[in-house]
Amino acid sequence: MTKRIALFFFLAVSAILTVSAVAQNLTVIKGTCKDETGKPYVGYTVELNSLDTGFKTNLKTNNRGEYYSMGVAAGSYKITLLGPDGKVIYFLNGVPLQLGKENEYDVDMAKERAAQAKASGVTEEQRKEYEKAKKENEKIKGINGLLAQARQQKKENNFDGAVATMEQAVAQDTTHDIVYGTLAEMYLADKKYPEAETAYNKAIEIAPATSKSLASYHSGAALALARQGKADPGMAECAKTAQIDPLQAGECYYNMGATLTNQGKADDANTAFDKAIAADPARAEAYYQKGVNLLSKATVSKDGKMVPVPGTTEALNKYLELSPDGRNAQAAKDLLASLGASVQTTFGTQKKSGKK
Repeated sequence: MTKRIALFFFLAVSAILTVSAVAQNLTVIKGTCKDETGKPYVGYTVELNSLDTGFKTNLKTNNRGEYYSMGVAAGSYKITLLGPDGKVIYFLNGVPLQLGKENEYDVDMAKERAAQAKASGVTEEQRKEYEKAKKENEKIKGINGLLAQARQQKKENNFDGAVATMEQAVAQDTTHDIVYGTLAEMYLADKKYPEAETAYNKAIEIAPATSKSLASYHSGAALALARQGKADPGMAECAKTAQIDPLQAGECYYNMGATLTNQGKADDANTAFDKAIAADPARAEAYYQKGVNLLSKATVSKDGKMVPVPGTTEALNKYLELSPDGRNAQAAKDLLASLGASVQTTFGTQKKSGKK
């Protein structure tokens, strides 16, 4: 019995001595982790990897970005800061954890970046400018992808999808006129005319004064206004287009005329067609549409013949002169024939279109 008691006492003492020896090798580690803006890394993982034994310990940062442990074995460590997704944020290698002291190792990314910049010969201001430019380039790349996607959707007549894509682009970028200009284009295609007008105005507001796109923005705004029955403001937008780019003015006024024609406003439409012809005398369709509108004002004589108002046959013949094989060429000839008028050939000779 005495030997058994002695053996038990020996084992107990040995266990106490072993635990005591381990406890004597433990030390304290603590620190604070902050990002480049000074904001604490909350809920991040600080991984302690012993280079002596390979044993790993994970600590979590609190809401102040702090981590702490008083039960880490002394020795050499690799300390790694990991994000919630497991991505490595920063690490220190060969860090000594010494007994008898509180080993403090902070992670301050602002200081780390500054130190890296200094070592590379790049100033902190230059680094910030580089990072800013890098982010801007990444954003532009994403916006360009959305622009291409919207144009493809428009090509496929998926106008609702094109609008949704460009609304997503505007949510990401409100500084580039092309984003609003393309959004307006998609609204116009989707027959959302008030929205198109607003988007074109925004593009005009933020576009540089030297932008080559300004003329097309004013032209688009004119069409959006015309589609809403706002003829006078639309014509004013075409006038602005003419001031910026006379070549685009012809198309702007022609689109105004076509829209007003569809609305039954023949006089207003012909005013627009006359301006389109003045801006672009070779725009054949403007002459044809003008002639058709004038034809609606024709009267009938006592003997039952149509009497066109002045300028009708001239407009139709001018169309045939400019576009003898155009899509409305046969229609123009038929209209002239119904009036008993002569048809101008491409060679300038006259041919009687009435019955022989």
